[in-house]
Amino acid sequence: MIMFLMIVLASFLVLAGCSEDSSGQDTSGDQTNGDETSEQNEEEEQSTDEPIEIQYSHPNAPESVAGRQAQQFADLVSEKTDGRVTIQVFPSGQLGNLQEITEGVKLGTIPISHNTMAANGSLFSDLAALDTPYLFKDVDHMSRVMDMDSPLMETLNERFVEESGVRLLYTFYFGTRHLTADQPIKHPDDLSNVKIRSIPWDIYTTTVEGMGAEATPVDWSEVPTALQTGVVNGQENPLDVVVSNSLYELQDYLMLTGHIIASSGVIINEETWQSIPTDDQELIMEAANEARDSAIEWNKEIESSALTEIKEKGMEVIGEEEGLDVDAFEQQITELIQERFSDEYGYIYDEVNSIE
Repeated sequence: MIMFLMIVLASFLVLAGCSEDSSGQDTSGDQTNGDETSEQNEEEEQSTDEPIEIQYSHPNAPESVAGRQAQQFADLVSEKTDGRVTIQVFPSGQLGNLQEITEGVKLGTIPISHNTMAANGSLFSDLAALDTPYLFKDVDHMSRVMDMDSPLMETLNERFVEESGVRLLYTFYFGTRHLTADQPIKHPDDLSNVKIRSIPWDIYTTTVEGMGAEATPVDWSEVPTALQTGVVNGQENPLDVVVSNSLYELQDYLMLTGHIIASSGVIINEETWQSIPTDDQELIMEAANEARDSAIEWNKEIESSALTEIKEKGMEVIGEEEGLDVDAFEQQITELIQERFSDEYGYIYDEVNSIE
């Protein structure tokens, strides 16, 4: 009996030891899984802290107002977000022509760009209406209409995002567009059979045709060569573009038609925008407003001095005092615009006219 009890006791102790070893192994396994989960969480946390790097491509020269505001915007974004969001600017069409850049923003291959509103209209057609000739009374009127908080722009931007997956971040004053040519022009009749470069979008083609010229769509990167070879006899752009691209070396005459008070829209791929934390989105919009204000001031400064520089470079400037019939240009262009676009853009024109 004593021997039997000793055997039972020994068996119990062995089983108890096995159970303890098993429990220890399980605990060790749980601890390993916990460590792995903790490491994964740390890695995920670290990945969210990595800087967001965004490319900003545009067709303009770096020293132009459009180019300067792009770089200022990039610098301000990095400063305000303490480097959490950085923007690298590629000017002068380095990443593609105007159409390729615009399409790239929609595809997400180029996250940010700025383009004329007509070019942005290739992604959402109603935006092109904001490049309509003789639409705005002056630059201040344009700024009020194009403010991103205005009811019109809020509505257009919502639809832009829904239809294209692209968001309008902000707009800036691009300049008032005038005509240049290799011959003097004073009346639309003078442009009969004259080839004028047009931005390759409908609203601009119509504008040039309304002037009385033969509209010839040419991408901006090809304009200097087209002017030199006679593919086109002229083009239209703000004074800043004439100066920063040395168009006075390629054209003899500048006509102060002032046909479009132009704005340019900075657009961003919506997926890119949504990948940015909300707090940083707010800081980016602060940077946008500052860049927008700078562009207005820079353009006003340039427009007050550019004519002097252009004359000094040898261009002959033709304004109303020199016989330019601006009223004839306005009437002829407006009639053709109304004929082609009033049904499509009428609601926008009415809203613009309602804003004082």
